[in-house]
Amino acid sequence: MTRRVTIGTLAGVVGFLAFVEFTSGVIQGYYTPMLTDIARHLGIHDADVNWLEGTQLMLSALVVPAFAKLGDMVGHKRMLVISTAITALASLVLPFTDSFALFLAAWAIQGFYVVWLPLEIALIWSRSRRMEGRATITARAAGFLVAALESGAIIGALVGGQLVDTLPLTIVLLVPALLVVACFFVVLFGVKESPDPTGGRLDTVGLVLLSIALIAFTGGLSLLRLNGPGSLWAWLVVVIGVGLLVPFALWELRHDDPLIDVRMFRSAALGPVFLTAGLFGVSVLGAQAPLSTFARTDPEVYGYGLGTTGFQTSLIIGVYLIAMITGALLFPLIARLTSPRLTLIGAAVLVGVGFLLFLPFHAAYLQVIANMVIVGLGSGALVAALPAAAASAAPPTQTGVATGLTNSVKTVGGAIASCVFGIALLQGVADAAAESTAGSFAGYVTVWVVCGVTALVAAVLLVFVPKQAFSDRAVEEAAAQPGTPQ
Repeated sequence: MTRRVTIGTLAGVVGFLAFVEFTSGVIQGYYTPMLTDIARHLGIHDADVNWLEGTQLMLSALVVPAFAKLGDMVGHKRMLVISTAITALASLVLPFTDSFALFLAAWAIQGFYVVWLPLEIALIWSRSRRMEGRATITARAAGFLVAALESGAIIGALVGGQLVDTLPLTIVLLVPALLVVACFFVVLFGVKESPDPTGGRLDTVGLVLLSIALIAFTGGLSLLRLNGPGSLWAWLVVVIGVGLLVPFALWELRHDDPLIDVRMFRSAALGPVFLTAGLFGVSVLGAQAPLSTFARTDPEVYGYGLGTTGFQTSLIIGVYLIAMITGALLFPLIARLTSPRLTLIGAAVLVGVGFLLFLPFHAAYLQVIANMVIVGLGSGALVAALPAAAASAAPPTQTGVATGLTNSVKTVGGAIASCVFGIALLQGVADAAAESTAGSFAGYVTVWVVCGVTALVAAVLLVFVPKQAFSDRAVEEAAAQPGTPQ
């Protein structure tokens, strides 16, 4: 009876969190069909749309480690409330400016929503600590949350694509902002705090060192986009950013309560998961804008693209997201029949194959949809599986940090890809295309190849993960070891 009541209580929490993820999905899907319209509104080139993606990913990479650690320390709900409030304020700025600089800043700050899913998974993991089959319960909850996320993305994409063809852009951009405001009150009054926060003090020195390293690294990427890949100064700044991770890691190894326990990267189970998350970020985050602008490009003018309207583009996105929901919901079932590790490998292979199919099949609407269904099945499984896998393999006091790291590394991968794709789309643009702001076909080919190859590399990395990793058996064995906190 106690177990039934406990599961019922957890289900109620998951229900409220599902609304949070639905809102997150709306944010992620709503704007995509109208990126070309936003570019025209702001007076920028199609390739410059990647600036929006890149700056948001950069800020996300900075805030996720801090908010994930603070979630473990002071409570995951508290950090959900704060991040939702910040996202709401930024979303309310977007409809009321045509300044690219202000729009870019607000768009970046809106990226605080990326902390929601890792905080939610950590909260569920924390609240299910006394239940049998904890890893399975968390995986199922993660699949349900991702299904809610992608449902929101589908509805957001379809509604956004329809509205942008019929209403002024200011009104269209106001819709998701109001939904985020509603989400704030749902979190505030509907979600209970996770039990037994770890307490302690935030490792501010580690946070500063990590922030400087990430700012330098992503700043170097921005310089590469501005000055081109031939800029030695840009490459120097990138190298400095990577080099600054060394003093950060040395500091964290000496700290009693580090911001990030860098030893987790050496874990046979967690290390490949983090690398997979980074490689997955290339496609799931970095390719969104190029796929949208490719669909909107007029083939009669440039010889490539689909020439779709905003609503037709949203239909492609909608089918892709339905495939993601299917992949997320199938993940726990297939993982139970095989193993979480094998399911992750299969999901990564699907993403790789789906993108590589763009090389021969990209000229017709149905060809693009078929490719995106394959990519979506794999992507949905990975979005659900990676934070759940990290939670099950992480030390008990680092659950939020581990789930947050999957998002942080994923956003860094997406930021790198956004820079590379932005440069690629600008290279080799014909004069006519440049005047009308379309990206180059060679750039789109680069997007497809990079996304496909990185996904297949992720699948290879997961082969080296221990066979029983991320399963309830692995969790039970870890808990049974002497000295392991219960």
